[in-house]
Amino acid sequence: MTHATPESVHLGYTATEMASSPYARFFKPDMAPLPEHVREAIALGLQTEELLPPVSSARALQTPGYWPVENGVTISPDGAFRVFVRTDMPGVTPAMWDWWFAWHGSEAQRYKLWHPRAHMHVAWADGRSDLQHYVGRTSHVVEYVGNQKLNLDIRFVPPASLGLDEERLKRDGEVAICARGSMAGTPMETGWLIHHVRPVPGGSEMRSRFWLAGANIRPRGMPGAAGALIGRVAAKFAPLTDNMAMELLVHCAQEMNHLAGILPDLFETFGPGQKS
Repeated sequence: MTHATPESVHLGYTATEMASSPYARFFKPDMAPLPEHVREAIALGLQTEELLPPVSSARALQTPGYWPVENGVTISPDGAFRVFVRTDMPGVTPAMWDWWFAWHGSEAQRYKLWHPRAHMHVAWADGRSDLQHYVGRTSHVVEYVGNQKLNLDIRFVPPASLGLDEERLKRDGEVAICARGSMAGTPMETGWLIHHVRPVPGGSEMRSRFWLAGANIRPRGMPGAAGALIGRVAAKFAPLTDNMAMELLVHCAQEMNHLAGILPDLFETFGPGQKS
């Protein structure tokens, strides 16, 4: 992994970066207001657990239509969070998001375009840059969620590992970005995420799902009963609050809406066949 120096981990672009970075014209620190459906979810607060299915239901994302709740937060009896967010993206294709997840992790300046008020640093754990894939790789990120600075490892996994039909995804022109998350430098993986992107008239929509803490905690590489037992013990020492869940909902809505507004131009400028 490329280790960051303290000087390189900072919010925003410096004056030097604004003057010299090839990405500077895409760095837009002013962010749009939250969509109305996200504001409504925040106003509702915690919702009924049965309306936000667990990670074992992930395959149902490929069913036409919508889940009972597309934007909202709940906490299950085991203390797990479920955070769901929908992002409408006119003019954006699923393929653009597939490209983005491989492309952005090679440079902090790229990562900061996604959420200019929260993203600080990114590096691939394998130390390689500008590969054309992300599945099977781990991205180390430093970002704020709310006012808490987090050092996270995001291990991207095949959609099939969560029960999704990969051939059907291709046939339907959809993309599902799936990953396991953990606090950097720890052996415990603390959650799952999926960003399911499907085409709709005029663009795409992203249905983001986060399943965190509680029974989602397992030691890395221990999926069986022993791992579940260790995870249950670890979960007692990692309680989350209602506010943390809402902060994640807000963070996701902000970054996905913000990037969707510039992603077509980024893809046209730096995407396949273009010079970086």
